[in-house]
Amino acid sequence: MRYLDRLQPLALLVMRLALGAVMVAHGFHKVFGGLHHHADFVASLGLPAWTAYLSSFTEFLGGLLVLLGLFTRVAALAICIDLSVAIAKVNFHNGLMGNGGYEFPLALAALAFALVFFGGGPIAFDHIRAPGGGAGRSK
Repeated sequence: MRYLDRLQPLALLVMRLALGAVMVAHGFHKVFGGLHHHADFVASLGLPAWTAYLSSFTEFLGGLLVLLGLFTRVAALAICIDLSVAIAKVNFHNGLMGNGGYEFPLALAALAFALVFFGGGPIAFDHIRAPGGGAGRSK
């Protein structure tokens, strides 16, 4: 099974692309057209309305950063927190499965949680900008 270890960078890339694509798509409609509606919804949950702007931009910009593999750990932590609040305030009362359940946000939060600890991997801009990273640098 040692040959599977060589595929870990690809696995991290797939995790980043899946999480980033879903978060960008989820945040896009909030940032570009529904920001005030989202703020009203968040306020109806008992949270301050300004947190809607924070969550919208976390989903959209955080998703972009995860896609690129730039500041992956920080962006993934922000996404994980955002999804945890969404599960607690919106989805949890609907149960794990079914309409409005928290199974999908939980899976995304788990991806984000893993990326916090593993980082973006060697196929990411984080790796290029890290000291000693990138293919063009020699020792």
